[in-house]
Amino acid sequence: MSVQLKGITWGHSRGYTSIVGVTQRYAELHPGFDITWEKRSLTEFESKPIDQLAAEYDLLIIDHPWAGFAAAHNVLLPLDDWLDADFMADQRANSVGKSCDSYNFDGFQSALAIDAASPVSVWRPDLLAADQVPSTFEEVLSLAQQGRVAFAGTPQYLLMDFIGLCNTAGGDLFRAGSEHVVDRATGVKVLNDMRSLAQLCDPAVFEWSTIELHEQLAKSDTLCYCPWVYGYVNYSRRGYAPHVLKAGDVPTYAGSLVTGVLGGTGLAISAKTEHPREAADFASYAVSSEVQRTLFTDNGGQPGHRAAWLDEECNRTTLGFFEDTIATLDASYVRPRYSGYLTFQDNAGIYIQDFVRGDGAAETVLDQLDALYARSREQ
Repeated sequence: MSVQLKGITWGHSRGYTSIVGVTQRYAELHPGFDITWEKRSLTEFESKPIDQLAAEYDLLIIDHPWAGFAAAHNVLLPLDDWLDADFMADQRANSVGKSCDSYNFDGFQSALAIDAASPVSVWRPDLLAADQVPSTFEEVLSLAQQGRVAFAGTPQYLLMDFIGLCNTAGGDLFRAGSEHVVDRATGVKVLNDMRSLAQLCDPAVFEWSTIELHEQLAKSDTLCYCPWVYGYVNYSRRGYAPHVLKAGDVPTYAGSLVTGVLGGTGLAISAKTEHPREAADFASYAVSSEVQRTLFTDNGGQPGHRAAWLDEECNRTTLGFFEDTIATLDASYVRPRYSGYLTFQDNAGIYIQDFVRGDGAAETVLDQLDALYARSREQ
């Protein structure tokens, strides 16, 4: 029987060539089976409702904050019902950080962790010696005073920075039963520190997503360091960009290693697919240990299976990207995943960006975040 599925992923080498490469080989091993992959922008990936996508595609690459929505609305297959228990146990035991569990909401496993990411530090080894790489937030500010530091300053990523820094500082963050996103003292301190860094950087950073940050850093003659940005292993490979980038663990903030907000992507299956068995078989192949540390990584992927992050060859070809950042991944913070959370995420960063650019008071920002949080909880 011929099986032709449709998949949707996101338009970067990390998200597209990786899954296409794996699909090509799987199709060669399974004549009559194929998947046509389409791609969408990073912005669409982070916000477009998955119920719309699940109505059109068999396989979806999704963000884990959709887990609560998926559990509530049954738009994706519950993968524990379709995959072998031993296989799922391996996925959970070999997750990078909480990547696998981040797609499980109230016992509903909506996706498999095909990709793992969290904010890491990134620098140009040709412009910044290893012993010059900042290890504390204070050292980041010192380097920024020289005009050599940049960050991803679009609203979405400023929100992720805010959440990660609040968690690192010991903030009472998204506490059950609380009306506040974070306690006032922590929120005010973090916002003011973010503004202090922003005022030392080129205002152009407010137009840069995580991808654009990497592109700018890879071609700049002056910028050489970013303290925290979602890592992209592609830029640590020779030939991908004008200059190779080195990735490492994030600096400390408030005395602790920054616990950045977990990112990455998951491979999900639409509940409407006419070929659930075939889709599940492909999914288990794509996230298996062997494929993750070979085909997936070799084709530009940033794997979700721990075996790849510890693999000698994966690290040899990426300037040690995986082994030098896995501690940061393991310590990362998991965002809320309740059904209405994406309403909060899609809008909260605008208030933070306005503030760090120089407008308003920190207390006002926290009031705005709390009001938005309350509305999102009602959905």
